[in-house]
Amino acid sequence: MNPHLVIVLAALLFILVVGGLSLLRREVPSVRLVVEVLALTGLSIGISIVTGASLNPIFFFIFLYLITMRCRVLIDLGNLLSSWGYHKAALSAYRLSMRLEPDLVTRITALVSYAAVLVRVGALDESIRILEEVLEKHGEGLHPKHHSACHYNLGVAYMRQGRESRAVREFNDTIDAWPLSLYAKGASAALERRRSTGRLVAEKAAEGEEKDKTGGEGAF
Repeated sequence: MNPHLVIVLAALLFILVVGGLSLLRREVPSVRLVVEVLALTGLSIGISIVTGASLNPIFFFIFLYLITMRCRVLIDLGNLLSSWGYHKAALSAYRLSMRLEPDLVTRITALVSYAAVLVRVGALDESIRILEEVLEKHGEGLHPKHHSACHYNLGVAYMRQGRESRAVREFNDTIDAWPLSLYAKGASAALERRRSTGRLVAEKAAEGEEKDKTGGEGAF
């Protein structure tokens, strides 16, 4: 088989795999991803023809992943750094991911994760501003996990500011946004502790993605 045709097939397979995972996560497949993959494929084949170098399909597949998924890789790195307690490094990873022109879904994930770490380091006002801006700009168009994560982290931020009534409202909105999410479970636990002890206490803030049955990765 023509080696360049193999590369084209590898690129199409990459689009199908990544697009399929997006559908499983109930996200809209990224048009930017398709454009970037096709552009990189054309460029790689062009260089191969000019230089006479052969392209390994496996290495090409990895190359496509690292380039097109660069922002998600940085978000995952930020989540990992935050879980280890390296919050400043995590914030830097999120900021870099947002500077690399991510698609809308990835940008929202980075913003929510960034805001969650801001809550953990005590930058409550900035975190609240970011989360409320995400909800205001994207509102009903948000994926349920992002909607739920925004409200949960707002609840934690308001709770730490001592604004209990606002925190309770945000935790209730968390549950309404996605009742089966880990964010909803955390909000329910906080509200239950409030009913039993009279004090509103929640777990730590949560990044913009969580592990669930749809295959999404992240940290809670």
